[in-house]
Amino acid sequence: MKKEIVQESIVFLLILLFIYTAVSKLIAFDTFRLQLEHQPLTKLYASLFSILIPTVELVIAIFLILPTLRKVGLQLSLILMTTFTLYVGYMLYVWPHNKLPCSCGGIIKQMSWTQHLAFNILFTLFALLGVILTKTRRFDAKVDKALYA
Repeated sequence: MKKEIVQESIVFLLILLFIYTAVSKLIAFDTFRLQLEHQPLTKLYASLFSILIPTVELVIAIFLILPTLRKVGLQLSLILMTTFTLYVGYMLYVWPHNKLPCSCGGIIKQMSWTQHLAFNILFTLFALLGVILTKTRRFDAKVDKALYA
C-alpha cells in the first residue's frame, strides 16, 4: 500500500512537471526557440528541438496517465530527466558563470542553473524510484494479464 502511494505520487508529480513545462514552452514558443538558438549545444537544431522537446514531454505525460503505458512512461521519464540533468550539469561545468537563458518553461525558467541542476536531480531520482517500484510491485498486474492472456 505504501509503495503504491509513493509510486502514484511520483507519477502525479512527473505528469504535472511535463504538462506544465510543455505548455509553458508552447505558449512562449518563439521565446523558447530563440533561447535554444542562444545556447551552445542546441543552437544548430533549435527549430527541431523547439518542437521535439514539448512534444516528447506531452507524450510522456500521456503515457504516465494511461495504465497500460505507465511503465514505459516511467522509463521514458527517467531517460528524459537524465538527459536534461546531464545537459544542465554540462552547462554548469563548461560555462560555470554563464548568463545563458534557460530554455525551460514557466517558473522553472526563473531558477539559477545550480538550482535547476538540483531540481533535475530530484526529479531524475523520482523517475528512477518510480521505475524501481514498477519492477518490485505489480501495480499493473491486471493490465499485464489482459495484454498477455
